[in-house]
Amino acid sequence: MWQQEFTWFFALFHHEFRKGNLIAFEVLMALALAHIFGFYNPKQLADFLGVPHQKLSVQLKDWSVYSLKEMLIRFMVKLAVEHLKPVLNKSASTQSRAGMTLSIDNSVIDRFGKLLRCTWSWYSGRYYKVIRGQDLLGIVLTINQLAFPLHLLFCSTQGRYNTNKADLLISMLSHLKAAFDREGIDLTKIPLTMDSWFVSQPLRERLHRVGFTKIIIAGKSNYTFTIDGKKQDASQWKKDVVRHAPTWGIDVPSSRVQGDSPTFGSITLFFFQKSTTRSYYLMNFSPVSMRGAEIWHIWKQHHLIEYFWKILKSIFHIRAMQLQGDGLYTAWLIKVLASMLAIRLQAHRPFSKLTITQIMRHLSRDHDLTDWLTTHFPVAFLTT
Repeated sequence: MWQQEFTWFFALFHHEFRKGNLIAFEVLMALALAHIFGFYNPKQLADFLGVPHQKLSVQLKDWSVYSLKEMLIRFMVKLAVEHLKPVLNKSASTQSRAGMTLSIDNSVIDRFGKLLRCTWSWYSGRYYKVIRGQDLLGIVLTINQLAFPLHLLFCSTQGRYNTNKADLLISMLSHLKAAFDREGIDLTKIPLTMDSWFVSQPLRERLHRVGFTKIIIAGKSNYTFTIDGKKQDASQWKKDVVRHAPTWGIDVPSSRVQGDSPTFGSITLFFFQKSTTRSYYLMNFSPVSMRGAEIWHIWKQHHLIEYFWKILKSIFHIRAMQLQGDGLYTAWLIKVLASMLAIRLQAHRPFSKLTITQIMRHLSRDHDLTDWLTTHFPVAFLTT
């Protein structure tokens, strides 16, 4: 089982990065594997092996930022294609049941250091205030209740080009669209979901120009809509709109209405209630109309991107690896490789019903990390 998964990574590396440093890649993979056994940075692994941590760190410096970013995208696109092609070759109903979406969200990784690249003051939804940290913008593919990161990018502080998240998002989507085109898959056929930060008419128009036809986005409470001749803020509409009991395809009280906005013109709104005190609404940014059941079926996959952030933060402790300078991207790639390895292990029958945490406990209890490393990574950095 292990050999099968390592073969996938190394075969792809040899194919895509023919001039790459194999030993440096082995160090990346060894560090990714170590996460499964509870070692979350090079120092922890080096101490466990009884070797100087410099033996690992010197190998990590061999990668350029470009190589690290390209490695992530190529690995993730290949992994996504493996899951997409079997579904895309089946009927429309099967594709719908698979719950394919591209979920877009950003998450702040709180940091205390001031010299780490991209550390700045960002608003954190977790703490409900501005904190110092790194803002990570992600595009995650959800399919069959699995979440695969396709593209991750740290948002640096605004410089002389005044780059903002909307520009970064369009660049990321365009890059991914071209990568999937080379694999024979039209990425624009997969729906987009985004939180309310991304609400804007210019972004809506730019997404249409890229080719995306299904876009569902969470709405802000301060937007104004006219519904049935009455104009008021969305915060008030969330109280006034009558939501119907759950029906076929919609498992929450909801109501689909047509509204008019000074900003967006005529737009379909989907109000829903998650509890007796919490109500929300979605905006259909698509150029075509959609039924309420279709809107809800697309949006209900969005929570899986939060699960991916949880893997990076709580399970694989992204904060624990604080490498200076370009090491930020090295650390980020190792964490994603670890998550990819865990997801691929989860696809095997013995682990299919276990969470990633349960898989980690099972493997660390029944296997010895040193044996696996010396078997699969017989290179000099593992010895004193």
